[in-house]
Amino acid sequence: MRTAGPARHRFSRAVVRAPILAYRCGLGWVFGRRLVLLTHIGRRSGRPRQVVLEVVGRGPGRGTYVVASGYGARAQWFRNVLAHPEVTYQVGRRRRDGWAYALPSAESGRRLADYAARRPRSAAALMRMLDRDVDGSRAAYERLGADDEHGVPLVLLAPTPPPAHEE
Repeated sequence: MRTAGPARHRFSRAVVRAPILAYRCGLGWVFGRRLVLLTHIGRRSGRPRQVVLEVVGRGPGRGTYVVASGYGARAQWFRNVLAHPEVTYQVGRRRRDGWAYALPSAESGRRLADYAARRPRSAAALMRMLDRDVDGSRAAYERLGADDEHGVPLVLLAPTPPPAHEE
């Protein structure tokens, strides 16, 4: 399964990074609760990095958001938060220090399917942009969200540390 890669050309990269500039200029409120500015630490450089992501759902509790890694497990921001889960995130004007952690596969699949049911046009547009072939069914989105290797994993951003997982 082939997926589109991150923007490589100057113009494409500028378009993708424009929301970061908007947040830096204090205009994050124009995105409402649809986008989140995530500040994370580079796993190799140790330097702060930023990315703007679409919010695909709310997590349990106040100030928690679920975002999708459209480029899957190979996305740099995703790899960075797995290595350093302490993050800062901003939705609208509200900025929080918190934690990021990947949702378990089954939950990721269920939540991606829920997002597609709530916002079918947005989900379809996102899949086209990522060059994903999804027939629009709930089952297709569940499979895509649950696929750890080639799918679209979801990440929970929360102001509290992730719960301890029992092995």
